[in-house]
Amino acid sequence: MEKTVDCRGMACPLPVITSKKAIAEFTEDGVMTVLVDNDIAVQNLTRLADHNGFEVHSEKKAEKEYEVVMHVVTKKEEAAAEPEGWNCCPDARRKDLVVVLSSDRMGSGDEALGKKLMNAFIFALTSQDTVPDKIICYNSGAYLTTENEKAIEDLKSLEAAGATVMTCGTCLDFYGLKDKLQVGIISNMYDIVEAQMQAGTIIRP
Repeated sequence: MEKTVDCRGMACPLPVITSKKAIAEFTEDGVMTVLVDNDIAVQNLTRLADHNGFEVHSEKKAEKEYEVVMHVVTKKEEAAAEPEGWNCCPDARRKDLVVVLSSDRMGSGDEALGKKLMNAFIFALTSQDTVPDKIICYNSGAYLTTENEKAIEDLKSLEAAGATVMTCGTCLDFYGLKDKLQVGIISNMYDIVEAQMQAGTIIRP
């Protein structure tokens, strides 16, 4: 069995997460080639392979073009386990960090500017050292998970990295957006309050 996984352009830790999912799809021993565009991803993927006992080698093909080749052994009971100490940005989910997005714009003043700033804020979350445990969207923040394509793309990246994206069901109903949810889960006020009560840090842009 042979598989090629293209992780070029993916923000860390998505190459590792995507590769782990691909390894889990192997039904027999085989070779998986992962394409990445930075050396940190090469190191993390090499660590993933080593952790699972897979033979691995990497090669730099060109500027920002690398290949990591793993010889996947499916009989390994712990295949695709997460290696300890892999390092990237973001490198871990912070379990006490909650981000609250109560609007589809950031700050007060010009509406277009506010929406642009909110998109920039969500994108900036994807490049931080840690991933929030939960991202809560309510009131007009519900538009961020339903109709804002740029925000949805970045929220999906954060979700893939381990964050739980929650959108208030009452708010989705109010704005007529319940059938348009594209990322995360529909939540309720009890879960929203509980998440904030248990948080060590809450960020409200």
